[in-house]
Amino acid sequence: MIRARHLVPLLTALCLASGAARAGGTPRPIVVELYTSQGCSSCPPADAILGRLAQRPGVIAISLPITYWDMLGWKDSLASEANTRRQKAYAAAMGHGGVYTPQIIVDGVADVVGSRAGNIEMAIADRRAQLALPGIVRDVSGDVDRARDAANGFRVALAMPPTLPDPVVPVAVSESPDEMRIDIGSAPGIDNATVWMFHLRSSVSVNVARGENAGHTITYHNVAADLKAVGVYRGKALYLTLPRAAMNGLAHDGIAIVVQRGGYGHVLGAAYLSRPDYYAQQ
Repeated sequence: MIRARHLVPLLTALCLASGAARAGGTPRPIVVELYTSQGCSSCPPADAILGRLAQRPGVIAISLPITYWDMLGWKDSLASEANTRRQKAYAAAMGHGGVYTPQIIVDGVADVVGSRAGNIEMAIADRRAQLALPGIVRDVSGDVDRARDAANGFRVALAMPPTLPDPVVPVAVSESPDEMRIDIGSAPGIDNATVWMFHLRSSVSVNVARGENAGHTITYHNVAADLKAVGVYRGKALYLTLPRAAMNGLAHDGIAIVVQRGGYGHVLGAAYLSRPDYYAQQ
């Protein structure tokens, strides 16, 4: 029997060649979302992992602080209800009974405990393999430490029909002095996907005075200062423009665009644009 731990290096190597070809020469970035809280004592290791992922080429790492741990004695200064709603929507889409922190969602496909670096790396490698080799797909839904294959955290499924895996949707973001433009290429077969825009702050340090992390200074990376749906994608080439003036006053120095099945399904395409000229320190 082929074990997942033996399959990962092979799939990853093949991904570098095949995935690049499917995405026009460069594999598309994998989106990694961390749901975290300043009031969660088990979150700082996950925040540090997210910081390392934020520096990695080929990954768009986003920190989304949530609000439901504010009751523990410290109100998260970066949290938003929009982030909490997004995490709960993922739980509903994935059939989970609830939410937790720290939680990482990899490309809208895998749910991983955010402090388990090895499992996160496996989930990222697995997603790259799925995009590169549409006939070989592994089930990565649910926390991989609770997955069906206890030996390696994944189940291997070689019978997935080649018509089911996700296409690679090309996404590009450009700017002019007056506006930002989002270009999304065509991908037949997609009938309903959401175009999300995240305004990101690349690094924010917080002195936590109360609660489970009292007395600690924690640095957060690529923090979502704002997120919103800006369009609907139905498989045909699409471009959207946003006046730069519309982003004035938002504290951010980066923008991520994510195209996602439905609203909270598999990620189909993504792009990141560094915007240091937009940054407004709070």
